[in-house]
Amino acid sequence: MTEPTEPFAPSSPTGPTAPSKDLTTVVHPRRELFEHGLLPIPKLIFSDPTQTLIPLKQKLLEQSSNNRVDSPIIADSLQISIDHATLVLDTLASVLPSVNGNRGENDAVGVDVFDLVVFLYVQSYKKLLPRTHKDSAAVSDVWPSTSAFDGYLSALSPLQLVRSNSRRFMPSQADEEAHQLSYLQKHLANILSLLAEPVEGEGDESLCPIHVRSMSDLRHSRLDSMSCKKLCLEWDTLLGVLAVHPCQVLTMDRFEHLGLLIQFGDKGSGGNSLSQVSPFFANSDPDMPDVPVPAAQVHDWLLQNIASALEYISERTSSKENGPANASDQDVAMTDACALKVSTGTRGTSFIEGISKSSYVKHASDIKGSSIKVLNCQESAIYILAPLRYATVYGCSDATIVLGAVGKAVRIEHCERVHVIVAAKRICIANCRECVFFLGVNQRPLVIGDNHKLQVAPYNTFYSQLEEHMNEVGILPTVNRWDEPLALGMVDHHDSLSHPAGVSDVQAETATRVDPDQFTNFVIPNWLGGESTGSTENNPFTLPDAYMASQLRNQKNLGEIRQLLREAPLEESRKKELSSALHVYFKDWLYASGNIRQLYCLQGE
Repeated sequence: MTEPTEPFAPSSPTGPTAPSKDLTTVVHPRRELFEHGLLPIPKLIFSDPTQTLIPLKQKLLEQSSNNRVDSPIIADSLQISIDHATLVLDTLASVLPSVNGNRGENDAVGVDVFDLVVFLYVQSYKKLLPRTHKDSAAVSDVWPSTSAFDGYLSALSPLQLVRSNSRRFMPSQADEEAHQLSYLQKHLANILSLLAEPVEGEGDESLCPIHVRSMSDLRHSRLDSMSCKKLCLEWDTLLGVLAVHPCQVLTMDRFEHLGLLIQFGDKGSGGNSLSQVSPFFANSDPDMPDVPVPAAQVHDWLLQNIASALEYISERTSSKENGPANASDQDVAMTDACALKVSTGTRGTSFIEGISKSSYVKHASDIKGSSIKVLNCQESAIYILAPLRYATVYGCSDATIVLGAVGKAVRIEHCERVHVIVAAKRICIANCRECVFFLGVNQRPLVIGDNHKLQVAPYNTFYSQLEEHMNEVGILPTVNRWDEPLALGMVDHHDSLSHPAGVSDVQAETATRVDPDQFTNFVIPNWLGGESTGSTENNPFTLPDAYMASQLRNQKNLGEIRQLLREAPLEESRKKELSSALHVYFKDWLYASGNIRQLYCLQGE
């Protein structure tokens, strides 16, 4: 089946009426799939996804149990390693609307073949080209720099390239959503063909639901099977491209797999199932077998909704260009970024952007929704003490970022000299330099892209509600794979920017372990612990023996120093002088390290 070169626009609506601009009926791409579900594994990126995935789907179904496959079957079918197959399974589970099991449970039950096929098809997606900022001079001194966006592997630090005249700016949320919708619009017919099944015939006849767009003299006809096949071939020849085969139908179960790609309204995964917001299955009797729907009819309806959503995005963007800026959709002049603290975009994503030389804390009650993005923050300490499903840290430098509990996936990208402390189900690190990650993770950390001097260490902090938040999002304190990073290639095959000749996709630089003697606990101030008292009094993740021994030595040394000071044979006046000297040195250290600013900021919250 060939791929349409342009989205097909039906000449007149057939079936359901065209969608309205009611926000509850606007279709959106599921950003989680595009932001956390793309893997730079060359064998998963097909030049012709449809032709490759049709026989692959059949092979998977033949080996499946109840349409589900596990890691060994995935590895054998795709000819990839078992580690990569497990990564595929875990990644797909993390972006499905309703999967919340740990890796072992996912591998035990496997993943649905049709979810896997849709997931593999979307690996052909290429990210939106970055665009030049409207006021490049205003952002010329703010990281991330040229190297973060120009698509080549630079040997220089991003901060060394920051004054480049070719600096680019990350796309807005509206730009990305429109790009993702356009991708779905172009590839929808092929994806539906992978989910659909042929009409079940009776005797020597079959009901062929041909949805005629350009030939007004043809309508739904009852044809014998030979005539049907002949007409389908003529249809292909006349149009030169097959949109959706006229002899294919979708059941409600198959239709639900599109929920991996799209959603209606702003509630996201917490809203109704996809079939319940469609005109095809909304009133289906759960006790009766669902009636299949012609795939061409579903195709037309979804194309109408996508076209309407693109029009809505265009109108919204146009109106905001003439009105006040919104952090979630519009560019923010970085000269004003320090004034911008937090905002809530559509579909439950909170944005913390442009924090500079400051400290910032947010609790669960302060965050609307289940996802957060920390963007372009510098020389700051940021505390997000809340349960989340997804988290992204992008373009930050010289900062400490504490994320409470993230139940689906964390992505850290284009960061430099950042310390990240997080309890999460899984984490992906891309294009970062000189960063340290203190992790409590249930799955292997994924390292991709151009990274330099990364370090990983076991989780090293707690706050009073941490264990409650971990339980809420399904993180197991008994499993911590912080020291098992999995490094993939340096080249991002989903990047639309071309790479220079001669750059091969070698394995990315992996992360090294922090020396146990350099490992320290991170103390979150008591007044940041939360609005209500929780039950967590210690780090819920068990430290490895070497790190525990180092901690005990440090505590013992500190105790001995305190004892020596208390028992020092000094006169009372000399003890006061010693105490004053220690306070002076400590104050000097606070100022020299910049931690005095954090102390003042947090006390002022």
